[in-house]
Amino acid sequence: MFEDTKLVDTHAFVKKVAAKRDWALNKDEEFLGNIVEGLLMNLQRLGYYQCPCRLSWDDRNKDADIICPCVYAKDDIAEFGHCFCSLYLSKEFDRSGAEPTSIPERRPQEKFPD
Repeated sequence: MFEDTKLVDTHAFVKKVAAKRDWALNKDEEFLGNIVEGLLMNLQRLGYYQCPCRLSWDDRNKDADIICPCVYAKDDIAEFGHCFCSLYLSKEFDRSGAEPTSIPERRPQEKFPD
């Protein structure tokens, strides 16, 4: 799926996170590839894997809550079966064959960049 070494490393990172948390990765290869590319771009630009689905302050301290996996992922997965960006899924949601849908943003408004 990935040929670029840095993309392979980023994909390995998300796989390791999923395994450690007992989550599944989104099986849509094109979607997964886009998220992995976005994470890598943010790593190269910011120095950390900031969620590519959220606005960034471009400041590690202000963005600490949205560094992948974000602090909201666990609750999102428990409630909706997948995280905000649909990268990580619960194993049950994954087995169900359901498609991820838009879910409410848990990040408080005051944490959004101006």
